[in-house]
Amino acid sequence: MAEPVPLKFYGRSKRNAVVPIDTRRPDWLRVRLPGGPNYSELKEIMRGLNLHTVCEEAHCPNIGECWEARTGTFMILGEDGGASIFAATIQQVRRRLPECGVEVLIPDFMGSEDALATVMRARPDILNHNVETVPRLYPQVRPKGRYPRSLELLQRAKRMDATVFTKSGIMLGLGEDLDEVVQVFRDLRAHDVEILTVGQYLRPSPNHLPIARYVTPAEFADLKGEAL
Repeated sequence: MAEPVPLKFYGRSKRNAVVPIDTRRPDWLRVRLPGGPNYSELKEIMRGLNLHTVCEEAHCPNIGECWEARTGTFMILGEDGGASIFAATIQQVRRRLPECGVEVLIPDFMGSEDALATVMRARPDILNHNVETVPRLYPQVRPKGRYPRSLELLQRAKRMDATVFTKSGIMLGLGEDLDEVVQVFRDLRAHDVEILTVGQYLRPSPNHLPIARYVTPAEFADLKGEAL
């Protein structure tokens, strides 16, 4: 077994005081303006079909890189659960473009096993449900969410169909402590999650929660080692 990676506290001090940050984005989060032939073509497709993308709604800084690689993330429904719409969308993609990989990012369906089964029967390649943050911050970040319910949904999906990859993600920079983040990693593995994404929280608008801290690339590298 590899030696454990030395890790550092970040986000809050051990006395839980939020570390103040500069409002300007650090250099490592600056990206080139999007462009390129694939980006332009994908943008034209999105507008022509009147699709609403997560990439644009969240003001994602990676939109140029993803769209140039012909990878897009679009929204398919509003605020209702919509399990049948997820399933129908997967089925239509399979029928029209069999070689296309399909990942769905689903809500927790308020714990409904029947809703989850509807999506799983459509056989997505990846079933993604983000836990988003550490349990302590759920009242601020996911007031309608329940951490145990999200973990159970991910494990239940794997039990329904072991051939579908399960995936989850967490945002950093909201005031979490390192030990809390590592515990989320452990919880996800204990619930059979196979793919993990860890990213910097970026405030989409003034109406969203402020950023508590920008996490450095070196800290992300430490967390990668810990996750592996």
